[in-house]
Amino acid sequence: MSSIAFIGLGNMGAPMAQNLVKAGHQLTVFDLVPAAVKGLTDAGARAASSAAEAVRGAEIVVSMLPASKHVEGLYLGDDLLSSIDSSALVIECSTISPDSARKVAAAAQARGLAMIDAPVSGGTGGAVAGTLTFIVGGEQAALQRAMPVLQNMGKNIFHAGAAGAGQVAKICNNMLLGILMAGTSEALALGVANGLDPQVLSDIIAKSSGRNWATELYNPWPGVMDHAPASKGYAGGFGVDLMLKDLGLAAESALSSRATIPLGELARNLYALHSSGGSGKLDFSSIVNLYTQKAT
Repeated sequence: MSSIAFIGLGNMGAPMAQNLVKAGHQLTVFDLVPAAVKGLTDAGARAASSAAEAVRGAEIVVSMLPASKHVEGLYLGDDLLSSIDSSALVIECSTISPDSARKVAAAAQARGLAMIDAPVSGGTGGAVAGTLTFIVGGEQAALQRAMPVLQNMGKNIFHAGAAGAGQVAKICNNMLLGILMAGTSEALALGVANGLDPQVLSDIIAKSSGRNWATELYNPWPGVMDHAPASKGYAGGFGVDLMLKDLGLAAESALSSRATIPLGELARNLYALHSSGGSGKLDFSSIVNLYTQKAT
C-alpha cells in the first residue's frame, strides 16, 4: 500500500479519498473546508494543516480541485511542487484546460517529478462506488505507476496521449454530455406538455434510437429515477456551474484549434441562462426546468 496525499475533498474528491482509505492506503488529506477533512479523518485518514504538510514524504499526490486557476495556484502559485519528494508521482484529477495541464506538467518535469493529468467521468455515484473512468494524459511509465491507485477509485482507465490529452478527451466527453442532457430535457418536456407520462416516455426512449446516458442512468425528470438528483431536489451530483465551466473549456479549446462546436456553444448558452436564474449550485440535470418554466 502507498503513502498518499489527497488535496481537494469536494463532492468528487471526498468519496475518491474514502475508497483509497478502504483499500488500505495511508492517506493524508487537506481541504479548505474543515468539515470535509473531518469526514476523512473519521474514516481513518490523517489531517494536514496545509497542502505542503500533506505532501511531505508522500509517495503519491492526488489533487481534485474545481478549476484551472485552483490547480495552477496550488502547484505553481504556492509552489507545492518544491515540497513534493522527487521520487513521488503526481496524479491531477481536476477537469481543467489542456494548456493549464501542460503548464503544470512542464513545471513538474523541470523538477524531476512524474505527473499525469487524469480527469474523471462517472459523477458522484461513480466516485462513491469506485467505478469512475479515468482519462489520462502523460507518459505511459507514469500511468503504469498510477494504475494500482487509480484502480482503487475507478473501473475504466484510458491513456489518451501526452500531457494535456486527458483534459482534451474529458472536455469532448463533457461537451457531449451537456448537449445530451439539454436535448433529453427538451424531449421529455415536449412529451409531458402533450400529455405523456414522463416515465413511459423515458422507457420508450431508453429502448429506441434516442437512448442515451441521461435517459438510462440520470433522468432529469423528477420521480422517474429514485436515485437520480432530479428526484432529490437536484441536490448533489454535478453542478450547473461545473458543467458551464466545462463547456467554457470546450469553447476555449475550439477557439485555439479553430474547430467549430455550434451545439457546444448553444449548450453553453443554455447552461449560462439557467445559472443566471440562481440554479448554479443545482445538479446540471436541472436544465430541464428551463423547458418547464420552473427555473429557480
